[in-house]
Amino acid sequence: MHLDNSQQIARSTNINPKQVNTVLTLLKEGATIPFIARYRKDLTGGLEDHEIFTIHKQTQLIDELVKRKAYILETLSSQNVNNEGLHQKIENCWDKKELEDLFLPYKTKRKTKASTAKELGLEPLAKIIMSQNNGTISAGRFVKGVVKTEEEAIDGALDIINEWIAEHSYSRTQLRRLYNREGMLFSKLKKGKEEEAKIYKTYFDFEQKATKVPSHRVLAILRATDEGFLSSGIAIDKTTAVAQLERNFVKGNNAASQLIKQVVQTAYSKNLKPALEKEFIKELKLKADKDAVQVFSKNLEQLLLATPIGKKRILAIDPGYKTGCKVVCLNAQGDLLTDTIIYPHPPQQQKNKTVDTLIQLVQKHNIEAIAIGNGTAGRDTEILIKSIPFDRKLDIYLVNEDGASIYSASEIGREEFPNHDITVRGAVSIGRRLVDPLAELVKIDPKSMGVGQYQHDVDQTLLKTELDHIVEKCVNKIGVQLNTASKYLLQYISGIGPSLAKNIVDYRTKNGKFTNLKQLKKVPRLGDKAFEQCAGFLRLEGEQPLDNTGVHPELYDEVSQIAKTLNISTKELIGNSTILSLIDDVSLQQKLGKMTLTDLLNELAKPNQDPRNQEDQLTFDQNITSINHLYEGMILKGQVSNITNFGAFVDLGIKENGLIHISQISDTFISSPNDVLHLNQIVNVKIIQLDLDNKRIGLTMKF
Repeated sequence: MHLDNSQQIARSTNINPKQVNTVLTLLKEGATIPFIARYRKDLTGGLEDHEIFTIHKQTQLIDELVKRKAYILETLSSQNVNNEGLHQKIENCWDKKELEDLFLPYKTKRKTKASTAKELGLEPLAKIIMSQNNGTISAGRFVKGVVKTEEEAIDGALDIINEWIAEHSYSRTQLRRLYNREGMLFSKLKKGKEEEAKIYKTYFDFEQKATKVPSHRVLAILRATDEGFLSSGIAIDKTTAVAQLERNFVKGNNAASQLIKQVVQTAYSKNLKPALEKEFIKELKLKADKDAVQVFSKNLEQLLLATPIGKKRILAIDPGYKTGCKVVCLNAQGDLLTDTIIYPHPPQQQKNKTVDTLIQLVQKHNIEAIAIGNGTAGRDTEILIKSIPFDRKLDIYLVNEDGASIYSASEIGREEFPNHDITVRGAVSIGRRLVDPLAELVKIDPKSMGVGQYQHDVDQTLLKTELDHIVEKCVNKIGVQLNTASKYLLQYISGIGPSLAKNIVDYRTKNGKFTNLKQLKKVPRLGDKAFEQCAGFLRLEGEQPLDNTGVHPELYDEVSQIAKTLNISTKELIGNSTILSLIDDVSLQQKLGKMTLTDLLNELAKPNQDPRNQEDQLTFDQNITSINHLYEGMILKGQVSNITNFGAFVDLGIKENGLIHISQISDTFISSPNDVLHLNQIVNVKIIQLDLDNKRIGLTMKF
């Protein structure tokens, strides 16, 4: 990380250079993004988590560019290229494409026609032709060795000129602008692929200005192209492109000029167009990837921040028809008490036995809530459960089971339940994610959680970077209980990671529960820096009351002084809203910083304020259990199950989800469905299209 690059990072992120420099310094000192965002606000000027993350990402890009520039300059030096103007351009260049254009003529290449012509001594002839000063071209003196005729000499010289034109930095930049300004993304059906490609019917004969094509369309076209169903590309007007090149290279109207015109045509068609079209498509793909990942990130954050129902004794059911429904009972800590299988649905239809079994389990394990997976047979199981006369009031929830099967077969699942099969693990996951979604979902690859679009098509490194950040952000936003958190949850806490998380759990297992946060320093390899980074995000009930709040230990002495000033104990300070009157205390502001003081007092007044909001549980109409019960014009309630750039999918209580296209969400323009909707939101919808053959349901909120 180079602090010298803070000015360039500031320009590229549009963040104040002083703030950027502060963040770079803190990152260099080993601070994490959550720690900086939460506990160093006065230093950064209150930068948000996403802004610090942006600086971090841009820093990596700039550092890579700086390393590349150093390599290029070193290479030029080794080639004895002492062009001061070129060196200056490279030093001042902050665009990766332009930098590579500047270096292109000096790159080591495989043998080409141009390199062969240079070896034959034809470069002087190429310069003569390129100058276009002579009305006639005399190539006689270049006819020697393997060059047998003047025509061969001229052809060799033109090969060299072709390479010069193809590698001309300014011309490549001009053509890029043309692609960006006028490029049309097109796709056409490949002959004989009509049936196989029918899901891509929209793109059988498609053309739209490339920069205006929505990200989901770009990804769909590129996927269909990769699958061999479509041919696609970027079209620009050849006449305009060639004319632009001619203005750069054709200087007259003599014989040499006519030859240059011919070479321009060849250089464009065989070199520039293929290379720049490929580059432009790659950029379109990257932009589409970023858009898709942003949608995925927003959905994932909403999913992770779903409200837990808290520590309750749960009966969880992973529904099924032929193979039955797997049932598990969990205690308030999420430990597995027992498991069994029931067969309430066809073909067995053991309804009476099922009812008796469930009543007994509820009584025996003092069950407080029931979690039912929302997959196959989920709705039928819910209807059955709600009809059973239990001896107590039970909260019954349909739980999104996406990813449960991934967890079941994962190394984590096997490690947690080595003596149980995958069906038991899946049911446990369903029950635990009701108790605390965040703690359970961190065990599952975010890509498998059933939210987002085209997650398998986008750049996987980009996707992992963004989603890992979202998980880290959410875990630290909530904080975790040090004495009960799994190592899978602890690893996302600021400054910890997988290795230290394991060490913490091992220490806890060997020595018993932590009684204060300072004991963390006894954990192997957990030093002062790691303690500084993680302590504010961990909670425990023990000797020090502040350990169970979001107050950082570095401020404990200050809190103690405030308590003494108010003539009360530290414990009495916690939860005392009158302390907020100190927010305007000038001496405390000067001592701690205004933002730090505000956060500190708010945390003391309302410790561990949970930002997660409970969504209402939607009860679906029991008379609607299949798509055949729907009709166009029908109005019903649904729950948003997924959000993409082109619309939102809605759970209607049946197997198939309906789609509200973005144009059907609001009467006013919205740039994204996320502007209006969020996951699990209950919405009123009207069916405007029903395709029973293809199991598609079109919905609107505009009625």
